[in-house]
Amino acid sequence: MLRNSRKKCTFAPEIENLTNIRLKDMKKIRAAVVGYGNIGKYTIQALEAAPDFEIAGVVRRNGAADKPAELAPYAVVSNIRELQAVDVAILATPTRSCEEYAKQILPLGINTVDSFDIHTNIRGYRERLMAINKQTGTVSVIAAGWDPGSDSIVRTLMQSLAPKGLSYTNFGPGMSMGHSVCVRSKAGVKNALSMTIPLGEGIHRRMVYVELEDGFTLEQVAKDIKADPYFASDETHVFQVESVDDVRDMGHGVNLVRKGVSGQTQNQRLEFNMQINNPALTGQVLVNVARASMRLQPGCYTMVEIPVIDMLPGDRADLIEHLV
Repeated sequence: MLRNSRKKCTFAPEIENLTNIRLKDMKKIRAAVVGYGNIGKYTIQALEAAPDFEIAGVVRRNGAADKPAELAPYAVVSNIRELQAVDVAILATPTRSCEEYAKQILPLGINTVDSFDIHTNIRGYRERLMAINKQTGTVSVIAAGWDPGSDSIVRTLMQSLAPKGLSYTNFGPGMSMGHSVCVRSKAGVKNALSMTIPLGEGIHRRMVYVELEDGFTLEQVAKDIKADPYFASDETHVFQVESVDDVRDMGHGVNLVRKGVSGQTQNQRLEFNMQINNPALTGQVLVNVARASMRLQPGCYTMVEIPVIDMLPGDRADLIEHLV
């Protein structure tokens, strides 16, 4: 029987209230946040807003030294072993350190989730963690940001709707956190911002702004940046600025397009657009997959392998009633 859409809207608040009541009765998921940069800060905010989580603590390199005021309610430690009863560790760390942290934490019986973002390395990373997950009976969700991550789900859906065709992912204009972190790791760079500029059909230009340490030249630093795999395949321009903070904007966006064939019907065109605060959305996605990790069998997953409904709080039947 077809449902009247007006009737569905009438009952939606009742379903939401029922879900909230059930969530209050459930044991909360205890999450530790590893790292407290941009992503870590927004992850804390997303956890505070989530009805089914509690914050077990925050892991920082310097522990409780110089503890920020906003972390006053929480334990701040230098090693996750100092925290009690952690269900899942949210790795809010630079991409290139995600695997190292995961390999330290998984043997403790704690799930891990991260926003690893080097697309070409995801398959190998997944295979390496999978073996550890199977040994330890844990779950890892990797590459869980917005791209790779939520955009990956949209691309997968689009390809299923038009199996033959071409997809284009156009980022920006906006700040790339992964690329910015990469530049800041280079010798001679005091601070950096990498902006992604879409040129169309999935081609991008990288505009990199750097503050330099004394004794380094822009030519030296630019050569090092352009040789890194993060930048090697894109047109990249590097500029020296007095203050990166004066040009920083955490906004970003994406335009996903697929043109293809459904069955034998040509000219199907699908499009998805999003304008976002980059670290805020990444933090939200990490909390979503941390929740899903508690519902999965041991193993390592990317977001396209996880039922989307498992990323939402609440009873599955209630969510189906509300969303389908």
